[in-house]
Amino acid sequence: MIKIIKLKRLKDDPILKPIEENEWESKAVFNTAAVYKDDLYYLLYRSSDNDFELNSNKPEASEKFTSYIGYAVSKDGINFNRLINPVFEGETPQEDWGVEDPRITKLNDKYYMLYTAFGGRDWDDFRISMASSKNLIDWKRHGVVLDEPNKDAALFPKKINDKYFLLHRRVPDIWLGESADLDSWNNHQVIMKTRENSWEEKKIGIAGPPIETKKGWILIYHGVDNDHVYRLGIAVLDLNNPEKVIYRQQEPILEPEMEWETAGLVPNVVFSCGAVEKENEIIVYYGGADTVIGAASFNKQDLFNLLK
Repeated sequence: MIKIIKLKRLKDDPILKPIEENEWESKAVFNTAAVYKDDLYYLLYRSSDNDFELNSNKPEASEKFTSYIGYAVSKDGINFNRLINPVFEGETPQEDWGVEDPRITKLNDKYYMLYTAFGGRDWDDFRISMASSKNLIDWKRHGVVLDEPNKDAALFPKKINDKYFLLHRRVPDIWLGESADLDSWNNHQVIMKTRENSWEEKKIGIAGPPIETKKGWILIYHGVDNDHVYRLGIAVLDLNNPEKVIYRQQEPILEPEMEWETAGLVPNVVFSCGAVEKENEIIVYYGGADTVIGAASFNKQDLFNLLK
């Protein structure tokens, strides 16, 4: 019997890499939202046109990197065709250095993308922002969601007890907020905290939106240790009370091991913004070393067996 959940890589190589000829995705493609519909897999991934420089006291124009969101589609979830241009890019002063780390939730007949808008006026100039679409290509902006330095946000895919719920991260923990209208958010509370002397001791944040199952909401998340290594973990939230964590695995489900996960623009990182469910398989898409994109999966029934 399975004792812990571990992701199995679908390929030993990245499934998406930068394209040098396309300036907007010439240096990195990573941290992708994922959608499965009508037997097709869609990725809306973050890209960068420059290397990252995070050592300065403030963002410097001479070292500017800009993030965009690209679009890819696949029949098998591994081999993707990509659009030559981004489908979403910065337009407002808050997005001057780009749009980062999209997470997409379908609510009714619309897709809602929560992303990080980075203004670049200082390193804390990032805000959770929202856009919506019916086709994953044409997006309407709804502006800043929480006017504070905050990221790692996603919506639940349906109302619970007649309320919308938002997961987000106030360092170092995972938080939950609620709303009646997707506009004003309140009753924020911590639902998951870091763990001392562990792979998730420095900070934690969600991966993609929670996945609804008969046993609860599957929540994949990332954890960071004091050596700045990023790993993925798994938890399950109560179906009717999402502030209640009913299962949280002690061990990570994925950690940097492949060369393209341990070496890149930011070494030793596996970081996910989305997963898809197909029958009993949950496929997790993730960035490797903030440079490329990989895919790995686990069997949902194995998790259910652990919950027994």
